[in-house]
Order: sequence, then structure tokens, then C-alpha cells
Amino acid sequence: MMRLWVLPILLALCGSAIAIGLFRNERPGEAVALLVLFLLLAVMNSPLVFPRSIGAVEAQRRSEEDGRPIVFWRPGCVFCLRLRIRLGHNARRMYWVDIWRDPEGAAAVRAANDGNETVPTVVVAGRPHTNPDPTWVREQLRRSV
Repeated sequence: MMRLWVLPILLALCGSAIAIGLFRNERPGEAVALLVLFLLLAVMNSPLVFPRSIGAVEAQRRSEEDGRPIVFWRPGCVFCLRLRIRLGHNARRMYWVDIWRDPEGAAAVRAANDGNETVPTVVVAGRPHTNPDPTWVREQLRRSV
């Protein structure tokens, strides 16, 4: 669980340290701006931005029932973040599996990517697609409903 929060915590701490230094040098405007920037980066790289993760086995069971895609992801992945942001509210209709929290999910990603944990890996109708275009993923989601 701690592994998920390492990057966001580091970003918040670095931003705080820089802001303190700027405040001491009597540059409060820059300090506030940089602190806000670092905190936004921390939030965007935290698990809070992503829909709640479920286990790979449960995601596969649900996907077989309703045909919705499964997204294998991990915190700190810029490509996962890009996919999540581009999908907007539609992202909540997919099944998200955090490979850092679910060993079966990590194994499924390695099986699909020649032993590499390359994310995002999106599984549609049982077929994995590594780092697909968000527009394509949105279209697959529309077809599944």
C-alpha cells in the first residue's frame, strides 16, 4: 500500500521544501504557485484520480458478464493517467486493476506483454491491447454497453 503513495508524498514534500525556501527569501507569490503546482502533481499521481481498483479475477468475471473492458494500470504511470483523463467520466464504467496491489493482475499483464509489466494494458473481449489510443478505448466501451 505504501508503494502507491511514494511518488505523491515525495512530490508534496519537495513542493513544501521549495515553498519554504521561497517564503524565507520573501517571494510568497512564487512559493504559493509552486506549492499548488506540486500538490496538483501529487494528486494526479496518486491512486485518488483513478476509479476504485478491483482484483483481476473479479474484473475478468465481471467483464465476461457485461463485456466491459478491463484496464490494468499502476500509480505514477503517465500513460495510465493520460488514458484516465482522456476517458473522463466514462472511465468509471470500466474495470480498473492496479497491478501493484494485485499479483494476478501483474501476472496477466506480464503474460500479455512478453514478461514486461507494461501499462496501461486494456483487455477487450479477452484480447489485451498495450497502451491503446484513448479514443479507441472509448469506442470499445460504447460497443460493450
